[in-house]
Amino acid sequence: MSAPRRASRYVIEPLAEHHARADFTCGVAQLDEYFRHRVGQDVRRGATCAYVLVAPDEPHNVLGFYTLASAVVVLKDFPPEIAKRLPRYPHMPATLLGRLAVSLAHRGRRLGEHLLMDALAVSLRQSRVVASVAVIAEAKDQAACAFYTRYGFLPFSETPNRLFLPMKTIEQLTRGDRPRS
Repeated sequence: MSAPRRASRYVIEPLAEHHARADFTCGVAQLDEYFRHRVGQDVRRGATCAYVLVAPDEPHNVLGFYTLASAVVVLKDFPPEIAKRLPRYPHMPATLLGRLAVSLAHRGRRLGEHLLMDALAVSLRQSRVVASVAVIAEAKDQAACAFYTRYGFLPFSETPNRLFLPMKTIEQLTRGDRPRS
């Protein structure tokens, strides 16, 4: 995992024992249950990396979190205009943004955007060490789908709640370039 990163007046750091998971509530039962009871096991077993957003003056109080893991996407699942730019291997390496949530008490502060931008930056850095052609997000509902779409994520044609953002687009975003359509 990596060292803590500042996101305006907040810090994003790897999940640790001192973070109060039992108190976290985002309003989506599936995400709350996962963060409270299962994320620690997934981290210990090497199935995911979890990052939390905290305020420096309350380092135990989790304001939001996200998880990243390695993934594989079948080449034909990408839209044809994207697939034609990729090597002709049957499977493509990707990074899975498995879960992202902000606590109910801290909504409306653009913390979801802070978490997403950090997840994309981490994914881009790691793609230079372990190849990844895109970040995949699995939206739990239409609101989550709309959130990812606002940041340029594209749906897979067969599974519209599964979205992706090509690593080349993420690279352009981090440089401040306007992504090519």
